[in-house]
Amino acid sequence: MSAPLLEKAPAKINLTLRVLSRRSDGYHELESLVAFADIADTLTLQPDTEDSLEIGGPFAGKSGVIADNLVLKARAALKDRITDVRGGLFRLEKNIPVAAGLGGGSADAAAALRLVARASNIAFDDPRLMSAALAVGADVPVCVASRARVMRGVGELLSEPIDLPVLPAVLVNPRETLATRDVFGKFTGSLDRNRIADVPREFEAFVEFLKRQDNDLTPAATACAPVVGEMLRILQTLPGVELARMSGSGPTCFALFGSQGDAIIAARRLGDQQKNWWVRPTMIGSASANS
Repeated sequence: MSAPLLEKAPAKINLTLRVLSRRSDGYHELESLVAFADIADTLTLQPDTEDSLEIGGPFAGKSGVIADNLVLKARAALKDRITDVRGGLFRLEKNIPVAAGLGGGSADAAAALRLVARASNIAFDDPRLMSAALAVGADVPVCVASRARVMRGVGELLSEPIDLPVLPAVLVNPRETLATRDVFGKFTGSLDRNRIADVPREFEAFVEFLKRQDNDLTPAATACAPVVGEMLRILQTLPGVELARMSGSGPTCFALFGSQGDAIIAARRLGDQQKNWWVRPTMIGSASANS
């Protein structure tokens, strides 16, 4: 029996998110600067056993029905395109909150595609891999390499990787789920149409750049879950905070700090104050699926 293969599935952070228009198919055209944190799910594959999935970890209980998991859907989507790919037993350690605006399920699906590709000697740049990724979900393609990029369209249009400064941060989730469809149901539009152009590589300039951007879904998410507004207000009061923002369609929010030490101290302080929230210090921009 082959040895198990392992892949990390880093949390996806939408540093910015613009909703540009609604398409005729009901989806929305987006533009988002995406980066990845060093907090991750872990997925292993034991090849050449019966296709199945086992889930453990702190958020296993909220992962839903196993048959509907994106890990298995990713394996099936790739097999639809390459019939002789290997499968096996997947074991998922679920460390990223579910339905949280952190792309956990998409990251897991991307990790599954990388594992099956490795087991089957398929190059990561094989176009069939990205075709399968998009078939599984709009956020899956950007998670395949887990590199910072500008994501456009519904997720299928990706810029070249961007070398961002590493960003010390705190992630906060109220341990509540928030469905993306509910947030878009409350979305009423945005008047700001600034498009992402040159992205600074130096920390202070990059933070100033982010301050001129936004997440268009924040008002809608706050209408669905008022705790989003509460988290943002509290994050903005933490010592040393540079910026506080919601990720994706929420409810997870993040705050950026000038140093890793400041982020760790802020996370400890916030965790002591809000014991029912999930609070984690992290580094954004340090993760890569291929590093």
